[in-house]
Amino acid sequence: MTTYYLLHASPVGELMLVCNGTGITDLHITAGKYVPAVSSDWVHDERQAVLQQARRELDAYFAGKLRTFSVALDARGTDFQKRAWAALSTIPFGETRTYGQQAHSMGQPTAVRAVGAANGKNPIGIIVPCHRVIGADGTLTGYAGGLGNKELLLKLEGVL
Repeated sequence: MTTYYLLHASPVGELMLVCNGTGITDLHITAGKYVPAVSSDWVHDERQAVLQQARRELDAYFAGKLRTFSVALDARGTDFQKRAWAALSTIPFGETRTYGQQAHSMGQPTAVRAVGAANGKNPIGIIVPCHRVIGADGTLTGYAGGLGNKELLLKLEGVL
């Protein structure tokens, strides 16, 4: 299966969008942590349909015109990580949850640290909104795209 990618400017910095032709596999702020290296067999394609849809939706999100993404996703991870990321996707625009609340929503209230680790490995930032998870005391904690960008995203959504 071919891997396609493009780089896209945004208010949080340059984004790397990656897909396998059927769904987004990665979305990272390039100045953040865990950005995959472009492989020699990846194809840079500004016209690939999934990437175009993701780019349009991200632009609409940053313009305040989109609250829910509909682009197809195809994240790779362990079963637990996928459950954690699915729980992230249920957090509505403009709301936050604590790691404990997320663990509880997954039926594993004692797995707070494991949830935090899974969130930290979220390969599809912004669309799978790990930025909406905060510390139990209300502080902004860990974000692979940088805490300043987490704050910017939460301000965009009217949380801060």
